[in-house]
Amino acid sequence: MARIAVIGAGLGAMAAAARLAVAGHRVAVYERTDTYGGALRRLEREGFAFDTGPGLLPLPAVYRDLFVKTGKEPLEACVELVQVDPSSRHVFADGTRVPLPNASRAGVVSALDAALGPAAAKRWGDFLVRARETWDRTRRPLLEEPLWPDWQVLAGREPYPAVPHRKLLRTRTAGTLAEVAAWELRDPRLASLLEGYALEHGLDPRSTPASAAVLPYMEHAFGTWYVRGGMRELARAVYERCLARRVEFRFGAEITGVLEKDGRVAGVEFTEGASPGGGSGNGAVAEADHVIAGVTPGVLDRLTRGTRVRGEGEVVGRFGTASRLTVLLALRGGRPEGTPHRTVVHTRDREAELESLFGSPAGLPAHPTVTVLRPDDPALVPDAGHESVTLTSAVPAGSAGPDLDAHAHTMIGAAERAVPGLRDRLLYSEVRTPDDIAEATGAEGGAVPVPALAAAGGRLLHPSNSTGIPGLWTVGGWSHPGGGLPHAGMSGALVAGLIVEGPGFRGSQ
Repeated sequence: MARIAVIGAGLGAMAAAARLAVAGHRVAVYERTDTYGGALRRLEREGFAFDTGPGLLPLPAVYRDLFVKTGKEPLEACVELVQVDPSSRHVFADGTRVPLPNASRAGVVSALDAALGPAAAKRWGDFLVRARETWDRTRRPLLEEPLWPDWQVLAGREPYPAVPHRKLLRTRTAGTLAEVAAWELRDPRLASLLEGYALEHGLDPRSTPASAAVLPYMEHAFGTWYVRGGMRELARAVYERCLARRVEFRFGAEITGVLEKDGRVAGVEFTEGASPGGGSGNGAVAEADHVIAGVTPGVLDRLTRGTRVRGEGEVVGRFGTASRLTVLLALRGGRPEGTPHRTVVHTRDREAELESLFGSPAGLPAHPTVTVLRPDDPALVPDAGHESVTLTSAVPAGSAGPDLDAHAHTMIGAAERAVPGLRDRLLYSEVRTPDDIAEATGAEGGAVPVPALAAAGGRLLHPSNSTGIPGLWTVGGWSHPGGGLPHAGMSGALVAGLIVEGPGFRGSQ
């Protein structure tokens, strides 16, 4: 039985902790804040409740596997999963509205045929065939296996089978998501649909590799789910599974250093009783045979006091420049029957939005793309005569100040294209900024990690779960395979596998 110290109580860290506890190890989790869940937080006020982090769950199979492997009760016995249908409704700049069914590629093509015409629908259908090929080529190395030692193969090879495009007497193939949209889809509404998947993760479609085609493919093929009571319920269920497996949690315990002895990890130093965000506490040491760090690469470097954490030539990741602004709306009047759970209101000015978000200097767009979540969930409202609504939009990491309040009003204005009469129904609003994300997750500037993607010179690959210090591992959105709820769960499975089975572990078969 090994002693294992886990830094942070995010979803990936808790997933690793539960799996390792089941394998017979003694696991202790040290969390600097006063609660678990990382970005999966909840705000309650005057009978309303809101998710302040991710609002939907892709690929629930990841957490189903976690619960199968760590106990008798399946995931569905601990939380109620609801398939969101339609998966999303899209409101485009020209006013076109398209609801896309959940987990049905054929249904998506049919919906686009009805709204945009058969030519546009066929182009999207053909694109999904190529996206599936990309998924088949990248699924195992990017999601199910530890990062390859020869990761440069993933960095240089573009797995998306782009269609040759002839321009100015030259034949070219798309290398970015924006080029796929322009050359293969050739419809501004389809372009907005595709590029919206990059924006959702804070990525610039003009530089995001074409391999990001897997993002819409995953949604169309495997569906989108909601956890009844709010996504915070998923974090609660994972936390309680950890407790059932005798994982120890210490909240308000901030790690100040990772200890080494004889060339390998030996434990952690931490301040116990320190208040989140600062304050004095009592220094303590916990010996450990393994340390699992659910922190950013920069924080990990600080905790190891400059010791080389990465192997020579290993990917270090150059990502995470975007954050999110979240606006929580309490509305008078009930949710109309048949209202879509999720609506994406696309920008009226694509070029201006992208230049504002990703130009130099980065700023806040005048016409943002806004995601509107309107869950049909009585647990989130005081009664049937009210509605709980959440708006999210990408903003540059580190954004702060009064401009964010003005941008929140801009987002509400955009959301009125999806929720008529929104301002007249508004009881109150709450804004969650990048600073709030930074406080919850520890990420500098409130940056949100992106999922791992192939090509792009490795820019969107993440550091491997193993490190240059034997016994020190990384988990969560800032390590392989990157950001997002399913990816966090996958990272926990990979770290547990590497510790239990050793360096020969190659992922689930």
